[in-house]
Formats: sequence, structure tokens, C-alpha cells
Amino acid sequence: MSTVPAIALNNGVSIPQLGFGVYQVPPKDTKDATLTALEVGYRHIDTAEMYRNERGVGEAVRESGLDRSEVFVTSKLNNGFHAHDDAIAAFEESLDVLGFDYLDLFLIHWPLPGIDIDFVETWKALEEVYRDGRAKAIGVSNFQANHIRRLVQETEIVPAVNQIEVHPYLTNDDVRAVNAEHGIATEAWSPIAQGLVLDDPVITGIAAAHGKTPAQVVLRWHVQRGDIVFPKSVTRSRVEENFDLFDFELSDSDLGLITALNKDQRTGPNPDEFNWIP
Repeated sequence: MSTVPAIALNNGVSIPQLGFGVYQVPPKDTKDATLTALEVGYRHIDTAEMYRNERGVGEAVRESGLDRSEVFVTSKLNNGFHAHDDAIAAFEESLDVLGFDYLDLFLIHWPLPGIDIDFVETWKALEEVYRDGRAKAIGVSNFQANHIRRLVQETEIVPAVNQIEVHPYLTNDDVRAVNAEHGIATEAWSPIAQGLVLDDPVITGIAAAHGKTPAQVVLRWHVQRGDIVFPKSVTRSRVEENFDLFDFELSDSDLGLITALNKDQRTGPNPDEFNWIP
């Protein structure tokens, strides 16, 4: 079994650098998909309230035979609960649905800069669940550089992570740089741009040279850049393929060629404009 590197967050909590994402995994399939990932060797699962599949994650962890402390689980706040008291209640609901006493990491899912509740208020609610120990670490998702700077200036606890869209067509290096400046780990969602980058001739050429698949090369690029990544698949062979990243290394030239593919192409919403509440 591959050994997944761990990254120390800014509060000392250790997070596996490679995880398994359950975005768009139907709730009825989530338990089995997560169990498969845990059998393959993943020890980091990323879910969210808005995915509506937290229950399946919790069931899989309990049925896996692993101790709760062996599996790092992240969830994220639903966009409809940014008010302080609502955020606390939503966090407690996540614990109840998962069947856990604590979460390893809890995130504000989107900054929602256009709504009438300031994300600073939301963050202060997360600071409370961190202080009482029910969240071992707290962070944000889809926060832009200006959002990060506001949190650092106006609150007491620096986020442990910022989960943002990152892939070779959107390297997002400006936000990654602000994260690094403040000791915030970058987590990369949509790591293969929903498959858009897999036919790129630069990536297919590097993959052929290493005897690896394009997806493995892109995920390895993420790992060597120091980001945390959690690909998603419900196909066991693909889940195994995505885990098999630690028996090869990309050269500096390989890394540079992949990074140079950046064209600021998003697969998801722009966080400066996204204010959707379900």
C-alpha cells in the first residue's frame, strides 16, 4: 500500500495530503464508495452539508473497522446558514448526521460576498466550535485573497486551510501565495478540471514518459506543489489509480510545463460573484 504524506496544519493537526472526495456522489452510493476508498487505503474523506451525503460517510467510517481517529473527515457549512447561531446549529447537525463526536476539519463552503451576512460573523461561529474541541481544525473554501486578508485582520484564528479550485488550467497561484503567506494550507478541488486536462498533449506526453496515466500525472503535480488533493470516483479501478501516486516523481521541467498550461479557466463558479443559497 502506498504511504500517503501528511501535512501539518498551522495548529499542528496532521492531514493526509491525498484524500477521497464525495462531491456529486449520490447519497445512496456514498457509503459503498467511501468504504471502497478506505479499503484501498485512503484515510481522508471530504464531504459537505450541501452534498447531502454526510450520513453515508459516517456509516462507512463505522463499518470500515477502522478507529474514528484513523480517518480524517472534513465537512463544510451549508450556504444557507451563515448567521452566527445558524452556523453553530448547522455544525451540530453535521455531527449528528455523521454520527461523530467531532470533525477533523470544518469549513465555510463559500464566502458569499454579496449576501447580507458578513463571512467574518460566520467565521467567528467556527472559532467557537474550534475552541470547544468539536472541530479539530477550521478553515474556508473558495476564499479569494481579499477574503483571506480580511479574516486575518479582523478575527483571532487564522484558517488552517483554504479549499479552492486548482488544476493545470487554473493554477490559482495568487490565492495559493496568500495562503502560504499566512501559513494556510491549500486544498485543491476539481484537481483534473473535471477531465478537461486529461487530453492535453503536454500531460499525455509526460504521462507516456513516466508510464503513468494523465490523471496520475496531474494528481502528482498537485502533490509535488504541496497542495492537498482529493479526487473523486465511484469506480474502484479509478479509485485505486488515483491512489497510486507515490512510486514516481515529476522533474522540475515536467512541473514547469504543466504549470505553464494555466489559462485561468474555471470549471466552477467565481467566488467573487457566487452568492447562491440552496
